[in-house]
Amino acid sequence: MADSAFFCPLSHEGVLAVRGADASKFLQGQLTCNLNYLSDTQASLGARCTQKGRMQSSFRTLLQGDGVLLAMATELLEPQLADLKKYAVFSKSKLTDESAAWVRFGLMNADAALASLGLELPAETDSVARSDALIAIRVSPGRAELWAPAEQAESVRSQLAEHLQQADLNEWLLGQIRAGIGQVMPQTRELFIPQMLNLQAVGGVSFKKGCYTGQEIVARMQYLGKLKRRLYRLRLDAAQLPEPGTPLFSPSHNSSIGEVVIAAKADLTIELLAVLQAEAADSGDVHLGTLEGPGLQLLDLPYTLDRDREIQR
Repeated sequence: MADSAFFCPLSHEGVLAVRGADASKFLQGQLTCNLNYLSDTQASLGARCTQKGRMQSSFRTLLQGDGVLLAMATELLEPQLADLKKYAVFSKSKLTDESAAWVRFGLMNADAALASLGLELPAETDSVARSDALIAIRVSPGRAELWAPAEQAESVRSQLAEHLQQADLNEWLLGQIRAGIGQVMPQTRELFIPQMLNLQAVGGVSFKKGCYTGQEIVARMQYLGKLKRRLYRLRLDAAQLPEPGTPLFSPSHNSSIGEVVIAAKADLTIELLAVLQAEAADSGDVHLGTLEGPGLQLLDLPYTLDRDREIQR
């Protein structure tokens, strides 16, 4: 169903809100993405890193009302709120958990359904359309998020159901995997730098915005380093979904050569994103869990890595 038309609730994520006169200014010094690029018609992926450039969270961010909203894995929201509040003491901004205020849906091939709600969403990735209190975001070709205030959730769900079949979250995650969009989960918190998740290739890192926490490490890797580990898409013939953080192995190495990022069922197989050592991935001999574990097959990603293009953002 991942390529057919459907909608599903995005129950796995929460919404962190930063509101107030200094909201964007405060976040500009905290996040990898450039808050100056956000507008009523433009959203972005992004991440928040440690001083050592390791990702504490990744998210989709957009402007709303007097502030900025960030959608991330639910389990990461509370620790991110607590940590961000330490740095916001002298900022005219208020940080809160707005998860209960929003209901978010993932939509596939659903432009007609969005149009019925008054939302004419452009095809370009990261485009935003708004109608009254509803917000639609193009997250990759054919895929969109729909944000609705909680009090409108049932009405919106009913309207979507008139046009689309409801699917479960697995179908949405399978589309995310096929779009090559990695995500920090609780099990992989502070494990990856942004380039390991190819975040710079999908618009989640700006190299022109100036300083932010972890910026020196991230910039050094882009300009001076040689990335030895990056995101790959793979297929696994197995029945049970591997958890994020599950180690991967190759006979040519004595230790783990990578970790699962996210995984979803795809008919009789499983597709997943994983961070792998490039040398081991190129060998084509990768196994899940142990050296004797099931083998994985490399699949294509829908984009290429282009350093010169990436640093223009």
